[in-house]
Amino acid sequence: MSKGKVLLGVLAGVAVGAALGVLFAPDKGWNTRKRIIKKGENITEDLRDKFEEFLDSLSVKADEVKEDISDFSEKSKSKSRDAKKEPRTATA
Repeated sequence: MSKGKVLLGVLAGVAVGAALGVLFAPDKGWNTRKRIIKKGENITEDLRDKFEEFLDSLSVKADEVKEDISDFSEKSKSKSRDAKKEPRTATA
């Protein structure tokens, strides 16, 4: 299972659990609505933080891939130059 699906499942479970807990709590309507709004804000903030972490990790991975490609390209150019410098021998 991918990390994204697991994270989404966990967050959905937390949201549903929080909503059910608040809805079944014996409290006044206005207080319940405030609590639901607060929970929603907390979940939104958590999602935003996780998304930013995900984007940061993608950026780091992209930089690593660029560096690997650059290194590979330089090695290939170097080998190509070395091969051109070597004398060719005739084979019969």
